[in-house]
Amino acid sequence: MTENLILKNIAKHISLDENEISYFLSILKEKKYPKKSIILKEGEICRTINFVQSGTLRAFYRDQQGKESTIMFAVSDWWITDMSCFINQQPAMLNIETIEESVILHLQKEDLDNLYLKIPKFERFFRIIMQNAYIREQLRVIQNLSLSAEQRYYIFLEKYPQVAKQVTQKQIASYLGITPEFLSMIKANKNKQAFS
Repeated sequence: MTENLILKNIAKHISLDENEISYFLSILKEKKYPKKSIILKEGEICRTINFVQSGTLRAFYRDQQGKESTIMFAVSDWWITDMSCFINQQPAMLNIETIEESVILHLQKEDLDNLYLKIPKFERFFRIIMQNAYIREQLRVIQNLSLSAEQRYYIFLEKYPQVAKQVTQKQIASYLGITPEFLSMIKANKNKQAFS
């Protein structure tokens, strides 16, 4: 298991001693997935929170007509899950798939609950992670209500340049709530402005 990345991720918010590191690493399950693997399917109980060691993932919702809406992306050094279903151990509302070959570290809900008891400072770590996710989603909802698609696209490129390089235009359009054709028009406009 390549441990450095996840330990650096944790060190942003809490400090661990050698025993705590050793215990934490012992409860993680590392798994390599090919491109287009479904790691969580809607309707299944969401049992893990997942750290992206390498690769790119997306979480999406599929409506009754089969239309997919991308809810979030995750690249190397990010966490991803269907949060409400993970916390409440309910059937997932989202699907999570790999966009490219990915290595994921899975942390089971039961192991996370035990981790909080054994090493309480992890409660602080995951509280910060969840707060940041909540803030990000709230800002996104407000942007969807108040900004044009073009403005939202530029904000996406500015905030997530590494994601924009690794996902398809169709997936970005789905995340922004617009059609791929409309995104092409926005990009064509941008290119025109760059050369004018």
